[in-house]
Parts: sequence; structure tokens; C-alpha cells
Amino acid sequence: MSDVAQLASVSLMTVSRALRGERGVDPQLAAKVQAAAEKLGYVPDPAARALASQRSKHVAVLIPMLSNALFVDLLEAVQRTLHPAGYQTLIGITHYNALEEEQLLREQLLHRPAGILVTGLERSEATRKLLEKSGMPCVHLMEISNQPGLYSVGLSQAEAGAAMTRHLLGRGYRRIAFAAAQLDPRTLQRLSGWRREMQGAGLHDPTLEWLNPAPSSLAMGGQLFEQIMRQQPAVDAIFLCNDDLAQGALLAALRLGIRVPDQVAIAGFNDLTGSDQMLPPLTTVRTPRAEIGEAAAQMLLRLMTGQPAGPHSIDLGYQLVERGST
Repeated sequence: MSDVAQLASVSLMTVSRALRGERGVDPQLAAKVQAAAEKLGYVPDPAARALASQRSKHVAVLIPMLSNALFVDLLEAVQRTLHPAGYQTLIGITHYNALEEEQLLREQLLHRPAGILVTGLERSEATRKLLEKSGMPCVHLMEISNQPGLYSVGLSQAEAGAAMTRHLLGRGYRRIAFAAAQLDPRTLQRLSGWRREMQGAGLHDPTLEWLNPAPSSLAMGGQLFEQIMRQQPAVDAIFLCNDDLAQGALLAALRLGIRVPDQVAIAGFNDLTGSDQMLPPLTTVRTPRAEIGEAAAQMLLRLMTGQPAGPHSIDLGYQLVERGST
């Protein structure tokens, strides 16, 4: 940095401020500093900067998976929002594993992130204490909470699950199975919404619950569909907890010659890519993943810069999308 300052004929402070992109630096001086840095091949050391300021320009983001388009949409929105403000993301994949999440968070905290984005509200006590003791701003994604001091942006997964169940009941279906894989907290919340509505209608039957802890996939959806269609008495509708399962079920129905929705209705959740192109197009619940990512990143930006954060909890809701499969 001293070499850059000498070449540009400016002070060390001006070099530091110019390379951080601060608006108060004269544009001509900033250009001289940038030219000098490029000529010397100087790249600021983020680790040294973090040590000096006790905080980096990184944001830790912990998500369960990257193979699910749900989280890809969310991450892209987070990145689009944070990058123009000068922040980069450090992404950790937890694989829905509480111990992995704890270890990832410990590793991320070594980089002194400016803020943290985590998926969901349920985690181990050790991870919860790490978040509390870090003193770093943290926003929770995909779920909402009224707990004081906890920031969250998402939707009520249980209410969304209940809304789809009400839709199927309103269409006249009575033997409505609920099929799920992965069995993460948000899936179980959708299950609770289905149970509530089925019990309220006097139609709940534990044998209609098909729960498999294996990873969610099209293949798993086809497997669950074949198992459910062998059940007696027969079901007349299947609510699958994620669209990849529901897409797999629709493909299995085509393969087996089972007419949807004439013989059985099929519904999904999340409105993933391709659901509107299935035969028939899939009825599903559209979740605002990109909007959640953007709103959570904006909330975190306000917290990191000491601005009023606004509401602690932002419910962005959901949309029931009725198509030909029900």
C-alpha cells in the first residue's frame, strides 16, 4: 500500500479509502490510486482488512443444498443485492445436518463476516449459542418468527400446506395422501398444515402419511407414487411436499397409464422449473424464493450498517397455482 501511495503521490489513508470505493474520495485521486495499484499489481488483503476493522466485507450464507433450484433462486437474489453494496458471500452447504451446520458456522466465523444468513429457525443449541455470542447481525430465511430480537424473512410453511389441502378438499377429494422425502423442518411444517385441515374435515387417517427420510428427487417421487397407488382403500389425491417429487409422480402416472386427475389428482409445492410444462401441468404452491433472498439481504444490509432494520419478521406469503393436475 505504501508503494501505491508513493506512486500515486497520495497518503496511505487516501489509498485505503479509494480502494474501498468510498464516495468521499475525489474521483481524480481515486483514478490515480487505481492506476497505480494496477501498475504495481497490488491487491488488497481482505484478511488484513478484517483484522484491522474487526469485520470483513463477507456475508456468511448457510443453505441446505445447491442441487435444489429453490436455494439457487434464493442465492442469486442475495448476491444481486449484496454485491452492489460491496459485500461478497461465503456459501456453506449444510445438507440438512445440524452438526455440519455447526461446523460450517465455526469455520465461517473465523473469517469475521459482517453478517450471517441462515436457512430456517430450527438448529442445534450449540449453533444457536454461536450465533448469539458472535454479536453479528443474522437474518433467518424461508420461515417467519415473532421471537423478540430474531430477524426473519419467509412464509408460513404450515399455512401454505393447509391452503393446498383446502384446495383439494374444495375440489371434492377426500382420500388425500401426503407424501414427503427429506423430512426437513419446513417439510414437517407443511405436513402439520395438511394434518390440521384433514382432521378438521374429519378425514385424517395416519395411513395416508407417506414419509421417507431419503433425499427428495424425481425418482423418489415415482417410487412414492407407485407405493401409494397400491394402497387400499384407494386414494383420490396426492399432495407431495416438493415439486421434484410431484414431477416424478406425474411421470410415473404417464408410464403406468394412470389418468391425472381423473383417477388421482397430484399436487406439489414450490413451483419449480418445469412444473408448468408437465402433462398435465402441475398444481402447486408458488413460494417467493427470489423475493425472500432480496428482502433478507436488504434487511441484513441495514443491520450491518447500523440503520433501522424495520420489522423483525417479514411474511412474503405464497400463491396457490391451480393447473390441470387437480
